[in-house]
Amino acid sequence: MQRSPIHTRICDMLGVEHPIFAFSHSKDVVVAVCLAGGVGVLGATRMFPDEIEATLAEIRERVGPRPFGVDLVLPQGMPERNNREEIDAQLPEPHRAFVDHLYEKYHVPRDGQAGPRSRFVRSNEVARRQADVVLDSDVDIFAMGIGSPPEFIAAAKDAGKRVMALVGNPKHARKALAQGAEILVAQGHDSGAHTGPIGTFSLVPQITAMAGDVPVLAAGGVATGQHIVAAMAMGAVGVWVGTAWLVTKEGHTSAKLMPKLLAANSDDTVITRSKSGKTNRQLRTAYTDEWEAADAPEPLKMPYQDILVGDLLGAIDRYEVEPLLGSGLGQGIAWFKVETTVAEVMEKFVAEARLSLDLLDTLRAASSEVPAAR
Repeated sequence: MQRSPIHTRICDMLGVEHPIFAFSHSKDVVVAVCLAGGVGVLGATRMFPDEIEATLAEIRERVGPRPFGVDLVLPQGMPERNNREEIDAQLPEPHRAFVDHLYEKYHVPRDGQAGPRSRFVRSNEVARRQADVVLDSDVDIFAMGIGSPPEFIAAAKDAGKRVMALVGNPKHARKALAQGAEILVAQGHDSGAHTGPIGTFSLVPQITAMAGDVPVLAAGGVATGQHIVAAMAMGAVGVWVGTAWLVTKEGHTSAKLMPKLLAANSDDTVITRSKSGKTNRQLRTAYTDEWEAADAPEPLKMPYQDILVGDLLGAIDRYEVEPLLGSGLGQGIAWFKVETTVAEVMEKFVAEARLSLDLLDTLRAASSEVPAAR
């Protein structure tokens, strides 16, 4: 078999064909990426520990010995206990009234069910239970987004897992390196969901310069093979991709949301704190517009915003309330205009990267033939 044109040292480190890491909440995307030669990473933050355990076991059964990862968001400053009643009691009345207004204005059914953000409180108690399940599993990579607690890093390494930290600025990268992270994901402002203020082209070279021998993946706006080659030119040894999988059949995007994603361009995304309480790049919808209105309350901090809006967001998804229906996604959504499959996306990435590398070779050759100026 011909070696991948984008083969790097992280491929040798993990025993994979392509240095393409796929973040997704869909186990089917994770499996399909692994089978296509990349590394799937399951976003499991909003899953109960028993759900994580069962899903990781299923993925392992389907991918065999191929490496895959799991990602947990482990922010500092969360409540100690998983007690929704305690959080509910602290939610300001004006915020409750605003959410009630959204239910009524958009005719969102109140079915009494919690959403993914409100089925439990993002708390130290839940984080420990989730991490324990990951540590007891045979997953290869433990990725930590929004925070890399040193006790979890040490435990993961003791369990024989590769530790990956997502970082949005040099300060976070230095801290993650000092705590023992083995792979860094430099996540630029272009990224979907939780993201920081520094653009990908500004961030990645800074992180690769300080990382030394620690491999760095580039994230944020990676949507083509050209982006992958550009990431490698900045010193990254691979890429972390999330948005691309939303438009695949394996991503299981809803029938009403898919056309909105396929029609979206980069400026159809917006940074908002209205989903989780932290800065989060989302598709612009009536929901995000409502929270940007002059009379809207300021979003609460995590996890209070999660609990405030979680039931509403869950109902929006279940009943596909089209004006409010959205998703976390990056500015790279502009490159995805047709529904596809994971295998087709992976093939396209590699083919485009090969063409870009060939073009660079042609440009270098042409440059060497130009006579020197006298």
